[in-house]
Amino acid sequence: MLNLQLPLNYIKHFFSAKTRHGVHSPFVYRIVDEIVYNTSAKTSYIPIERLRQQLLTDNRTISITDLGAGSHLNNNKKKQVKSLAKNALKSAKLAQLIYRLAEDLRPTNIIELGTCLGLTTSYLAKAAPKAKVISIEGCPETAAVAAENLKKLNITNVQLKVGNFDHLLPEVIKSESELDFVFIDGNHRKDATLNYFEWCLPKLSNKSIVIFDDIYWSKGMQEAWNIVKEHPRVTVTIDLFWIGLVFIKSGQVKEHFKVKL
Repeated sequence: MLNLQLPLNYIKHFFSAKTRHGVHSPFVYRIVDEIVYNTSAKTSYIPIERLRQQLLTDNRTISITDLGAGSHLNNNKKKQVKSLAKNALKSAKLAQLIYRLAEDLRPTNIIELGTCLGLTTSYLAKAAPKAKVISIEGCPETAAVAAENLKKLNITNVQLKVGNFDHLLPEVIKSESELDFVFIDGNHRKDATLNYFEWCLPKLSNKSIVIFDDIYWSKGMQEAWNIVKEHPRVTVTIDLFWIGLVFIKSGQVKEHFKVKL
């Protein structure tokens, strides 16, 4: 279904968001200036984007088990890999921004909900080669293609887990003493998004970041984003329209920023 509200939200965001020059928080200014707007090319992008181009011509058909969307009615739909590559993957611009965030923050662990074909996973793994990357995917056949892609890129620091987020995420959280970098994608329901955030909260620290994908994708996601922003432990958020960044920094004044991407 076409989301007619999305372009309207984008227009509103565009006219209310600031550039780096309208940001007065030193912490946020550095992120915007050195990470968000740092679009210089990196050699590590090249093999991942070369693989993207291959996936855009991949005619294989796989069965989609849509656990992440929370609806058994969508299970076992057939899709071509090239269709997923065109419509479901993060754009190079967004994936490379997520790469730069991981590269800058130097996390020891990265949790990704929603592997899809593994390209953003690859960016995360390449950005923090010493980190343990745990990526959870609900669809077995999609995960199988992602595993192939990780192998093609010689990535060895990713643990790919297949199954329901509701079952696997609590196990992953329990296994880690702290969560450094969490990317919440793959399930765009309000209640599920809020649950994942609440589950992660006890393990978040001053050095943690949580990234929410598609915060304007639906009314429910907008509501979830606003609830997250108002949580007592959340001190800084950066709304980039396509994604939202959340920081838990004790002792810092609570501030919310909208930034043009």
